[in-house]
Amino acid sequence: MAERNRKKTEEPENVDRWMVSYADFVTLLFCFFTAMYAISNVDAGKLGKFVESMREAFNASDSGGRAFSVIEDVRIVAPADTEVESVVRSELASMVSGSNGGIEVRRDGRGVVISVKDKFLFESGHAKLIEDARPLVDGIASAVQHFPNMVRIEGHTDNVPIGSSEFLSNWELSSQRAINVAKYFIDRHEINPGRISTTGYAEFRPVAPNDSADGRTKNRRVDIVILNEREQNREPR
Repeated sequence: MAERNRKKTEEPENVDRWMVSYADFVTLLFCFFTAMYAISNVDAGKLGKFVESMREAFNASDSGGRAFSVIEDVRIVAPADTEVESVVRSELASMVSGSNGGIEVRRDGRGVVISVKDKFLFESGHAKLIEDARPLVDGIASAVQHFPNMVRIEGHTDNVPIGSSEFLSNWELSSQRAINVAKYFIDRHEINPGRISTTGYAEFRPVAPNDSADGRTKNRRVDIVILNEREQNREPR
């Protein structure tokens, strides 16, 4: 009799318990999509700087002495070329307008190209940056630092043989000029060396015919190329 009375006083089973689990599930979905939205709107430049600083902070060596990073597999998506071009033009506006065509910003299949005639950077036949070039190269470095993109620095010459005791050919001159710009970026602005590559094309990538003085002037240049995502994927790692 006592057992029967106890059963009568027991609480009935709650058939709505599933709503608690459902509410938890909806909350988790909300948190997930909020996080995805935040990630999709991340500032690419700030993220690039964060990753670089984390690589430096966690940098270590394995048994073979090779440097590695615990976030080496983090991949930064390059911003659109239009965004890069807009920022670069804004950063270099005064220099471009005052250069009388000697400094140009353009887009092509590789990304955004900052093209500088050699007279703004070097003395004729030499690869050492002149003092007057420093504000210009500082401005370019500042523009480059806005983005996490890889940067390729290309040296170009005209087709006139150099005939110098310092450089035996235009290959060497164009290569050393590109290297010296890269070293300035790294030494003075602490741009991650892993982002930068250099190459010398000598006279073999002209933008104008070499049969006139004006054409040869246009061909003697250094191109700083902020690579787009497609070109970055082609770069050796």
